[in-house]
Amino acid sequence: MSHQSIKHFLSAGHGPTLFAAFFYFAFSCCIWVLNGAMAPFISEAYQLTPSQKGLMLSVPIIAGALMRFPLGLLSQYIGRKNATLVEMGLIAVAMLYGWTMVDSFNDLLKMGVLLGIAGASFGVALSLGSGWFPPQHKGLAMGLVGAGNVGTAVSVLVAPPLAQWLGWQAVYGVAAGAILLPMVVMVLFAKEPPDVDAHAGFRAHIACLFEKDGWVFSLIYGVTFGGFIGLTTFLPSYYYDQFGVSKVQAGQLTMLAAFMGAAVRVGGGWISDRWGGVNTLTLVLLVVAGGLTLVGFASSSLVLTTLLLIVCFAALGAGNGALFQLVPLRWPTSTAVAGSMIGEIGALGGGLVPNAMGLSKQYLGSYTWGFVLFAALSLLMLGVMRVMQIRWTRTWAEKGGRARTVPTPDAAVYTGGDVKRVARS
Repeated sequence: MSHQSIKHFLSAGHGPTLFAAFFYFAFSCCIWVLNGAMAPFISEAYQLTPSQKGLMLSVPIIAGALMRFPLGLLSQYIGRKNATLVEMGLIAVAMLYGWTMVDSFNDLLKMGVLLGIAGASFGVALSLGSGWFPPQHKGLAMGLVGAGNVGTAVSVLVAPPLAQWLGWQAVYGVAAGAILLPMVVMVLFAKEPPDVDAHAGFRAHIACLFEKDGWVFSLIYGVTFGGFIGLTTFLPSYYYDQFGVSKVQAGQLTMLAAFMGAAVRVGGGWISDRWGGVNTLTLVLLVVAGGLTLVGFASSSLVLTTLLLIVCFAALGAGNGALFQLVPLRWPTSTAVAGSMIGEIGALGGGLVPNAMGLSKQYLGSYTWGFVLFAALSLLMLGVMRVMQIRWTRTWAEKGGRARTVPTPDAAVYTGGDVKRVARS
C-alpha cells in the first residue's frame, strides 16, 4: 500500500480505536495460549501423558471459541468498548487464580477454561476496530485487527524464559499485571463505533449459520485459524518431546512459525483483493496439506521441520486473511456479525489439533498421523470450496473470488437464494 492509500484508509475511520482493538486482541491472544507456551514446564511438573497434554492444550481453545458469542451478546447491551474492559478485568482475576490456586492437573483444566476468557476477544475486537470504517475498508480493518494474533508468537517467546526464571505459576501473575496495559490504552484511545452492526439482534448474529456458505466459511476457517492456534499451542511440546531441545528453545522455534503466520495475515487479504480469495485459499490449502504431511514424516530433522512449519504457518496466515477478504463480499451489510460467528465456529477447529496429536502419539506411537489427519482435512475443505465457488462466482463474487464491479447504479446483495437489487444511497 502507498503512503497516500494508508492515509486515505485511516482518514475513512478512527485510527486510535483500530489500534486499541489490535492491541487488546494481541494481548488476549498472548494470554490465551499461555498453557501451550509453558506446556514443557507443566508436563514435567505433573508427569502428563501425551493424551493428557492434548486435553490440557485443547481446553483453552475450545473454551475461548465458546465464550466468543456470550461476549458478543454482552457488547450489545453495554457497548463493545465496555465489553472489552469487562473481559480484561475478568482475565486479570483469572490470572490471579492461576498464580495462587493451580496445584494439580484438574486445577490446570479449570485454568484452561479461564484462559478461554482471553480467547473470547476475537469478535468484539473485530467489530470494535472495523466499526468506524465504511464497507469498502472493513475487510482491511478486520485484517489489521486480526493480525493481533501475533500475540501468540510473543507468548511462546516470552513465557518460557519467565517460567524458567520465576516458576511457571508466577507467569500467570505477570499476565495479570500486563493486561492492565491494553486496558489503559482502551480507556484512553478507543471510541464506541456508530455502525449498525453493533445493534444487530440474536437472529442477525447467527443468520450466516442458516446458510450453507456460513458453514463452509466456518469450516475453512477451522482449518486456517484452527490450524494456526492449535499448532501454536502444540508446537512447544512437540519440539521439546521430539527433538530434545530446551524448554526456552522450544518456545523460540515455535515463535518463528507463529510470527510468520500472524505477519502474513494482512498480506493474505491484500493478495486476495487482487488475485481473489478463492484462488488464494486454493493455494493455501494445498500448501498446508502438503507441508503438514511432510512435517509428519520429517520428524528426524529439526531444521527441515522448522522450515516446513514456517511455510505452513505463512500459508495458514494468508488463508485467514483470504477468508476475511471474502466475508465482506458475501455479507456486505452484516460483515462484522458474520465474521464474528465464523470466527467462533472456526476457532473450535483449533481444539482438534492438540487432541489429535496427543492421541496419535499415545496410541499409534508417533505424532505423524496427527499431522496427516489435519492435512487430509485441508484437502477435504479444498474440495468443498471448489464445488461451492461455482455458485459463488455466479452470484456475489468475480471469478477466483475477487470483488464484483457492479456497473449499474444499484448494488447486488446476495441473500442466499438469489441476488437482490438494493439501491445505493
